[in-house]
Amino acid sequence: MTQHLTLSTRTTAAGPVMELAGELDHHTAPRVRDALAGLALRPGQQLVVDLKGITFCDSSGLTVLIAARNHALAADAAIALAAVPERLSRILGITGLDDVFPSHPTAQDAEHAWRTGSD
Repeated sequence: MTQHLTLSTRTTAAGPVMELAGELDHHTAPRVRDALAGLALRPGQQLVVDLKGITFCDSSGLTVLIAARNHALAADAAIALAAVPERLSRILGITGLDDVFPSHPTAQDAEHAWRTGSD
């Protein structure tokens, strides 16, 4: 049985932050895709996906992260992951996606890196 996924967004000076908690899987991925479709990004902004509350991520979840990246790139914006859980970090490394997604300990660190151009 899939746990509930909570999703919230907030706006910072750098751009939107999408916070996810729970299971990111086949059952919950469409909800995240819908939220991404409605997320406004301007050129030069950064989308941060904060994963600190993710307890499980399957291949559908990885596909959603790639969709988030594509959404950001289509808007001529950047993307960063924040607070990636250890297990998910390992999966990103195995799949090579750690080379595609800048990752930071916190959403605030991601915003700081965006402001200082250190990504």
